[in-house]
Amino acid sequence: MSNIVRDSDVVELDAPPYFTFGDKVLAKRTVRNDGTYAGKEIGDVLCRKGEAGYIVSIGTFLQQFYIYAVEFTESGNRVGMKRKELELAVPRDEQEIPLPAELPA
Repeated sequence: MSNIVRDSDVVELDAPPYFTFGDKVLAKRTVRNDGTYAGKEIGDVLCRKGEAGYIVSIGTFLQQFYIYAVEFTESGNRVGMKRKELELAVPRDEQEIPLPAELPA
């Protein structure tokens, strides 16, 4: 049991979530079903490295981590992932922020 890797010194909940609803993200690694995904066999691929998806909900795990539910468009699966498993598809400083419509004079 000493081979278990834990992030016990990390507490993400001290800060707001890194991602927000609707953010387009990319998976940093391939994720396979460990038996907790209903309707899929153990070992089935849930999302592939580099696959794009959108944040659809944000929860917490062990009062320590944010878990982001990501709806992956290619596979059609909704997968719960940690921050370290995801990256923004478009960096925030490159995102287009819509400006409010100009008011008539």
